Amino acid sequence: MKHIIYSLFFISLAFFSCKKNELGGTGIIKGTVKHHAKIIGKAIVYIKFNAKEFPGTNVSLYDDKVVADDLGNYKISCYKGDYYLYATGFDDDVPPPSIVSGGAPVKIRNKETVEIELAITE
Repeated sequence: MKHIIYSLFFISLAFFSCKKNELGGTGIIKGTVKHHAKIIGKAIVYIKFNAKEFPGTNVSLYDDKVVADDLGNYKISCYKGDYYLYATGFDDDVPPPSIVSGGAPVKIRNKETVEIELAITE
């Protein structure tokens, strides 16, 4: 009987731990990184899992990242949950070092696509 209880415990633990700390899943976050109206190509979009508030500018605090294409478009497949996106990039119209950054929280439900334009500033 003890073996059955332990087996059920580990099976339920595996089932309910739902991959909340990795990319993948049926939810999609996508959008464009822009500084005002200017597209920021090749911006790096960092993602923090299980976060509703800004974790800070230290990118080592984030769990993963994707690189936007030349047109500033990014796409992240994820599981349902709360995430914080933080993007950094370069805008030559800004005085050196020309770095722009910013972010936004996003909530994903199962099989949902959320479009979010990441408006970044100096």
